[in-house]
Amino acid sequence: MNYVDTIVGQLRSMAEGFVASLPSLAIAFIVLLITAIIARFAVRIADALTGKSSIRPSLKNLIDTIVKLGIWLVGLMMALVIMLPGFTPASLIAGLGIGAVAIGFAFQDIFENFLAGVLIMLREKMRIGDVIECEGISGKVEHITLRETYIRKLSGEVTLVPNSMLFKNPVQILTDETQRRHDVIAGVSYDTDLDHAAKVIRDAVASVEGIDSAKGIDVFASEFNSSSVDFTVRWWAGSKPRDMWVTRDAVIRAIKRALDDAAIEIPFPYVTHTFKGPVPIGRSEQG
Repeated sequence: MNYVDTIVGQLRSMAEGFVASLPSLAIAFIVLLITAIIARFAVRIADALTGKSSIRPSLKNLIDTIVKLGIWLVGLMMALVIMLPGFTPASLIAGLGIGAVAIGFAFQDIFENFLAGVLIMLREKMRIGDVIECEGISGKVEHITLRETYIRKLSGEVTLVPNSMLFKNPVQILTDETQRRHDVIAGVSYDTDLDHAAKVIRDAVASVEGIDSAKGIDVFASEFNSSSVDFTVRWWAGSKPRDMWVTRDAVIRAIKRALDDAAIEIPFPYVTHTFKGPVPIGRSEQG
């Protein structure tokens, strides 16, 4: 019976303590509600201030996140002080110091991606809207958060890439400049005057709309192939993937049309066929 009385007494004291703490809980809830409202308005103010400048979208997101986190940290600290009168910021720091090693191991990947996200937002390169390639993943950077980056593939799917992967591995930014160099291979027959063929190809490429002729058009004899002498043709055009496909299509059509008009042969690859099967009667294997 003494055990029952002890349990009942403990439950009664807990209920009385809970009822006594209800005003503190209500005030803490109001503080959190006010914190949420202030954080929302603070982000809007930050957006209004940064919207007038030419700040990068990724850096703008970082500023919004820092403002929101700072306000929420202050609000949560105030709510904890109200609910736990003995709580102080010094005790929180001491508690974090004791468990810092365990927390670090448990959330190593999260912290790594968080720091990588901050550094990615701070650096100048790789902005939202850029087309990138990294570790076999290619597409348009759609959104950057503190943990992951959203990359929209050219076929429409979106890939969520951890920020640490983009920070630790080489990233090729295809649209860092408005233009980049493209190339294609064009072959002519061995009996062709190569100087004349090169001029025909260069003039054909120069006539294509969208080509930046001011940056030069290169036509280099690059290889002796099995049935042709190959030219490497290079030109400058838009850096977006669609720009590459559009100008490549137009260049190939223009080169083919120009070589046909100049009566310059584009040879087929020479393929040798080996006879397989039984040798017909009256013929040798060589015959």
